[in-house]
Amino acid sequence: MSKSGSRVDAVIFDWAGTVVDFGSRAPAGAFVEVFRRHGVAISIAEARGPMGSEKREHVAALLADPGIAERFRVAKGHAPGEADIDAIYRDFIPLQIAVLESHAALVPGTAETAAWLRARGTRIAGNTGYNAEMSAVNERMARTQGYAPDVCVAASDVPRGRPAPDMALKCALDLGVGSVRSCVKVDDTIPGILEGLNAGMWTVGVTVSGNEVGLSEAEWDTLSAVEQDRMRAAATKRLAEAGAHYVIDSVADLPAVIETIERRLAAGDRP
Repeated sequence: MSKSGSRVDAVIFDWAGTVVDFGSRAPAGAFVEVFRRHGVAISIAEARGPMGSEKREHVAALLADPGIAERFRVAKGHAPGEADIDAIYRDFIPLQIAVLESHAALVPGTAETAAWLRARGTRIAGNTGYNAEMSAVNERMARTQGYAPDVCVAASDVPRGRPAPDMALKCALDLGVGSVRSCVKVDDTIPGILEGLNAGMWTVGVTVSGNEVGLSEAEWDTLSAVEQDRMRAAATKRLAEAGAHYVIDSVADLPAVIETIERRLAAGDRP
């Protein structure tokens, strides 16, 4: 932790829906497609349910849903089991990797917020429910757009995925921060918020650019102000109820929150 004890030393960003892929479109579409290939129809809304989890766990959570499990049973003639989870996940990996580059644009404000953090001496990490191979695509594509975290941790790099704290804690260790209370986890999913809370960090939920709203930037911009307010409020409620200390539209709004957290740290507050 910084000597004064009142500085945010590190910010740990999620990837899809937080700093790239406005609306977290790549994983949602890939889950719908891989289940279709296995003869089971799922909706985008269903696919988004466990978002933020490690992706094999995400498949398992979908197959544990009673409605999806029944559709699977009808299609396959048996209830889903571990071998089915493995088969769907195995097919998901190349499908996901294939679409990542086309969903790799930075969320507006990401590069600017990262530059603002670096100018203050704040370190930056990235983590994700993707495995290391998938994360590497995001890292490579983001680098060409001016965003490059100091360290990156994928779900396959740790024993447990979200909501366990393993990835966030590994980020803190790899960055060499002195205390988790000087770290901020920024994420658009409930498992990501829980990860940060379980790691003892400040947490910031992201609504408009993220999974809870689930729209591309163009789709969001076509909505009326009334409809935007409705969707923002619903997403804010879910992330706040999960325990997020702060909720913002996108990472473009993060600097003001960092300054607020630092005032709270100076006053002796803790996450």
